[in-house]
Amino acid sequence: MKSVRERMDIIAAYREVGTYRGAAAICGTTAKTVKRAVVDGERTTPKDTPHNFDSVADIVAERVAKTLGRISAKRLLPVARTAGYEGSARNFRRLVALAKAKWRADNHRGRRPGVWSPGDMLVIDWGQIGSLSVFCAVLAWSRFRFVCFADNQRSDTTLATLAACFETLGGVPKTVLSDRMGCLKGATVANVVVPTADYVRFATHYGFRPDFCEGADPESKGLVENLVGYVKSDLMIPEELSVAELATANAKGAAWCAEVNGQVHSEICAVPAERLADEVELLGVLPSLRARIGRLVMRKVDRLSCVRFGSARYSVPTRHVGRQVEVRVADGVVQVVFLGEVIASHPVVSPGEASVDDDHYGGARPAPARAV
Repeated sequence: MKSVRERMDIIAAYREVGTYRGAAAICGTTAKTVKRAVVDGERTTPKDTPHNFDSVADIVAERVAKTLGRISAKRLLPVARTAGYEGSARNFRRLVALAKAKWRADNHRGRRPGVWSPGDMLVIDWGQIGSLSVFCAVLAWSRFRFVCFADNQRSDTTLATLAACFETLGGVPKTVLSDRMGCLKGATVANVVVPTADYVRFATHYGFRPDFCEGADPESKGLVENLVGYVKSDLMIPEELSVAELATANAKGAAWCAEVNGQVHSEICAVPAERLADEVELLGVLPSLRARIGRLVMRKVDRLSCVRFGSARYSVPTRHVGRQVEVRVADGVVQVVFLGEVIASHPVVSPGEASVDDDHYGGARPAPARAV
């Protein structure tokens, strides 16, 4: 029996010389074998075998197209029964699978792999396990990864972690791509996302262009989607990170980033940290001051040289008594800032308690002088 290749060679020889005997001489076989191969090759394909679901095929195709290929055979089967289908549910599932495959083939989006330029794109996203949220960012060309943990996904937290990401990278990329997260999206007009005013001010301060993905299209930012899953499976779950210890979680996150950025990336066959050293020259320059983010919290230093925040007291140097100072809170740490300088730093304490630094008062508390 001739193989497929041999039959193809026979048919090609016959088309070249036009006779069975000539083709047989070229291929080293008999004229009868040449004739049999030519006749089999020219034989018309038999018509498709009829199926018991042919009568409802048009209905299924219409419903599949109407639902963009998402409807299930379970929901379509009652409609098909009403239309006269009497076959089995298993056979009907075959029809729906064929209709979906045909619809997807005719409506393919034409995806293509991303082509990244150095210093061009930073992709960001949020992930969450329980009450612990993780901010993830990937610099597209070098594949340098950044993660930061938080207890919320508000706008001020997102912008603060993005600013910390820029400082870690040592520069600002030309574009920051995100999904349509509510904390950054002000409105949607004609399927075009309008960023919030705070995000526009932040982008103007750092000099990048905010960009957003299409709706319900996670594939367009698969770089960071993969990172979110990687962080959850390789860091958050094994280390049992908790929102109650954000400082510890961020310390472990920084160590994890240093580890993965120092290893060869399977996609680019290079070390992300080494590629970042080349890419940082093409990043925008960081501004001299970090952008003011979120609501400004101002407090007046009282006569005890303390500020009140969250129903607790935090000490500051006595020379600032009576002054207005700014209070910032991040990673469980309260910072008191005066004219851009951090003048005091305390761990967050419970309401009603006081965090006192003896150096703010010139030394340790003296012993009380009371009458004997």
